[in-house]
Amino acid sequence: MAPPEGRDGPSCLARVSRRLCFSASHRLHSKSLSDEENRKLFGKCNNPNGHGHNYKVEVTVRGKIDPVTGMVINLTDLKDYMQEAIMDPLDHKNLDKDVPYFADVVSTTENVAVFIWENLQKHLPKGTLYKVKVYETDKNIVVYKGEETLPKK
Repeated sequence: MAPPEGRDGPSCLARVSRRLCFSASHRLHSKSLSDEENRKLFGKCNNPNGHGHNYKVEVTVRGKIDPVTGMVINLTDLKDYMQEAIMDPLDHKNLDKDVPYFADVVSTTENVAVFIWENLQKHLPKGTLYKVKVYETDKNIVVYKGEETLPKK
């Protein structure tokens, strides 16, 4: 049976998501602020000994459904890319001490999402990464879509 009309054309796009979990510790602390300002801004998350999270990450890619394979991306490939871009550098690490990116960048969930986006871009086919969603907790979630920008003031 042939696919319905238009199903194998350039407009037949889909999004595919995959989730994983990693554990990491960090301390919210900005070198641009005094110790007192950091304590006021970040509260208990500025604990000098840090604290940890079991992060959940959802990566969404988009693209044309291949008429031969029926896939946007091979999920085994996506799993491997996520292992290299997320798990290898972040899992069971102290983000501030073990991940060079965070040496001068505050390890907020927003910046973790940006780090993941930038790392995934190195592995995925150009233009396929759609969204990175990072759950720091069940209540604190960051969504990052690299191409979005705010207008300049």
